[in-house]
Amino acid sequence: MSQTRPRTKAAADAERRSAAASRRWPLIAALVGVGLVAVLGAAIAYRGSNLPLAFDTEWMNEILDSRHPALEVPAQIMDAVGGHLIGIVLVPVAIIVVLCFLRRFWAALYFTVATVLSAGLVQLLKGIFDRPRPEDILVVADIGSFPSGHVANAATMAVVIGFIAERTWVWAAGVAYTLLMMLSRTYLGAHWVSDTVGGLVLGAAVAVIVWAPFAHRMHREHESRRAIAASERVRRNSAAREHAT
Repeated sequence: MSQTRPRTKAAADAERRSAAASRRWPLIAALVGVGLVAVLGAAIAYRGSNLPLAFDTEWMNEILDSRHPALEVPAQIMDAVGGHLIGIVLVPVAIIVVLCFLRRFWAALYFTVATVLSAGLVQLLKGIFDRPRPEDILVVADIGSFPSGHVANAATMAVVIGFIAERTWVWAAGVAYTLLMMLSRTYLGAHWVSDTVGGLVLGAAVAVIVWAPFAHRMHREHESRRAIAASERVRRNSAAREHAT
């Protein structure tokens, strides 16, 4: 018995070191991503005089040529879902409540911290760069076009829920949702393409940065919930067999 405990502790320490090492490069990449967003914003603001880049103008011209009343409805829906009262308050609160109901408290805290930090950085960068929005905008929006808050929020949510759920289809759904949000923001003329790219990188990077210190605790919490669920299934199956006999 005295020899088992040191081996168990050593194995636990080795597991923690391995987990920390596996998170190191994603964390470094995410920090670089935040830096690149700041560099892109600075390049647009100070070297480009806050004017749209060449591909921004080309994409916006394509959007203006393809606008149709039928396409405005889904774009307006994405606008409401990704921001305003629904996207900023109702959806995040609902996700936090569901996670707490499932007793995924570390996951709920991770989601909260990542969401708040992402939104805060978006507003900080918008205030610093103060980039004008496109003139052909179809929605009411606050000042500051870079980076896109809707897209940053979508990317943060997609990555956070992907880490929490640990399911491939959840990651796929998150990617699709984020891309649709990027498309809808440019379709509505609320952002230039470069704004949405900045929002995508910033939102995803923040989610990874916050994930790094939470990952081990969330994994243990997830495994604990799975073990409890498995035990409950065994208990129910045993009770069913006893009832059948």
